[in-house]
This record gives sequence, C-alpha cells and structure tokens, in this order.
Amino acid sequence: MTGPHDTGGPDGPRDTARAAGRGRGRELWTWVGLTALGCALVLFAATRAWITVRAGHPAGVPGGAGADPAAPTGGELAPVLTPLALAGLAGVVAALASKGFARRVVGALLTVCGLGAGLATWLAVAGDAPAGWLREHDALRGLGSFSWDVVAAWPALSGLGAALMVAGGVLAAVRGPRWAGMSDRYERAPAGGRREVAGDRALWDALDRGDDPT
Repeated sequence: MTGPHDTGGPDGPRDTARAAGRGRGRELWTWVGLTALGCALVLFAATRAWITVRAGHPAGVPGGAGADPAAPTGGELAPVLTPLALAGLAGVVAALASKGFARRVVGALLTVCGLGAGLATWLAVAGDAPAGWLREHDALRGLGSFSWDVVAAWPALSGLGAALMVAGGVLAAVRGPRWAGMSDRYERAPAGGRREVAGDRALWDALDRGDDPT
C-alpha cells in the first residue's frame, strides 16, 4: 500500500528529470540574457563621451577665444573595450554551441574578457590619462590651459557591463557543463523517430502475416 505522496511509480523519476531539465534550461537562458546584456552595456558605453573638456586661453589668442576641444569617447580612451565586448558576445554564442569541458573553457575566456574590460574602464579615466590622450592625439589645438571632468555615468555603465561579463564567465565555467547544449534536442529526436518507424513497421508486418496487432 502506498501513501498519497508516493512517487515510486514509473512517471515519478521521469517527471523529476523533466523538471530538473526545465530548471537548467531557465538558468541557461537567464545566463545568456545577463551576459549578453553586460557585453551590450560595454559596447554602448564605449560610444559615449567619457569626459567634458573646458578650454583655457589658446596660445597666442587674446581673451581666451576659441572652441573647446572635442571630448573623446570611451572607445577612444580605451580602444580594447569594443573588441573585448564583441569577444564576449562571441563567447555567449560559443557557450550555447558547446558543452562539457569546452563550455568551461569558454567561461574562462569570458571571465578574462570581463576582467580586461573592467581594467580598461578604470585606466581610461584614472589620473591624468584623459589629458595624456588629448595631448597625444593633438586634440587641444594649441590651448594654453584646459581642464576636464569625468562623465561618471558612462564609465560606471561600462564597469557594470564588465562585472556582468565576469559573473557570466565564472558561472559558465562552474555550472556550464550541467546545461544542455543546442545539439542535444536534435540528437535525441532521431532516436525517437527511429523507434516510431520501427513500431510502424512491426504493425504492418503483423498485418501482412494476418495477425491481429491489437
């Protein structure tokens, strides 16, 4: 006699496995969304101007006349940001297409990309880095003096994106092998199809012999 909560029937383990598979599927697609969002945040922030520049007195121009120099974008201050974010997006796709140990490797590479993006974000606005970029690229156009302010929102957004990339990479390296691969569904489908074909063939063979298959 079994109790009302007995799950020892044939469908119990199957339902448990099916529920576990759905849970892993949700985890996988949540990971995809958050990691891809992190890459997109870095890409978007890299297109924004990260500093504002205020000109002083241009050399040789009395009264301080002259336009302020153009402010560089995050991608100009840190040229590695865009390639790292694109590499992260490619890593998301690669993680979907791979499984097992290969997914751990992809996760490790994603982590490296996120760490690189975070470090590049910090170095881009640290110390006198903006002034060095302006001088190196001759953006001052003869200005005698100038000052700048960091537009904090864009480096912060890039840092957040980098943090999501790192978290996604670590999660893929640790839990990625448990997630199903894109090819798993297609690998299982033919097996079921072959069983159905075999059953149909057995049915027709029985009819040909004059047996009643029912």
